Amino acid sequence: MLGSIPVLVSLKGKMGGTIRSLQATLVSAILMIVFLFFGQQFLNILSLDVKSFAVAGSIVIFILGLEMVLGVEFFKNEKNTRGSSVVPIAFPIIAGSGTLTTIMSLKADYADVNILIGILINCIVIYVVLRSLSWIEHILGPSGLIVVRKFFGVVLLAIAVKIFATNASGLIK
Repeated sequence: MLGSIPVLVSLKGKMGGTIRSLQATLVSAILMIVFLFFGQQFLNILSLDVKSFAVAGSIVIFILGLEMVLGVEFFKNEKNTRGSSVVPIAFPIIAGSGTLTTIMSLKADYADVNILIGILINCIVIYVVLRSLSWIEHILGPSGLIVVRKFFGVVLLAIAVKIFATNASGLIK
């Protein structure tokens, strides 16, 4: 979540200066919990596998990273700022393909109740970070935000490339 701060600050500016912290946290929590219990079934209904889902998410993360590094605007300002807390904040930034596939993978090693507790603790951290964005933005200042945005943009690009490379090889036959 901390690595997403520059993206969130940037999106907050595009959305008129506010992010609906509670809404984004609740939607993220619901997505994570639903994927914990029904993720595989949901992907099966759509005839998708986890690798396809991860590749699609990596493309969105790659675009966000490009936007941060190059200063090009791909995600346009939404007219409905209420919905903007859901897309792209709750999904794909907070509860994106990486998070959702990780939750599904954890089911192999941990009990659902333990994963659920982890999700709830994570949601507390998410809410605190979202509520603190203005304070974090003030502390870093304009120059600090630019440096952090560029740095984490490159990190997002690297994460996207890794997710893509890990999952794309099995898709192309």
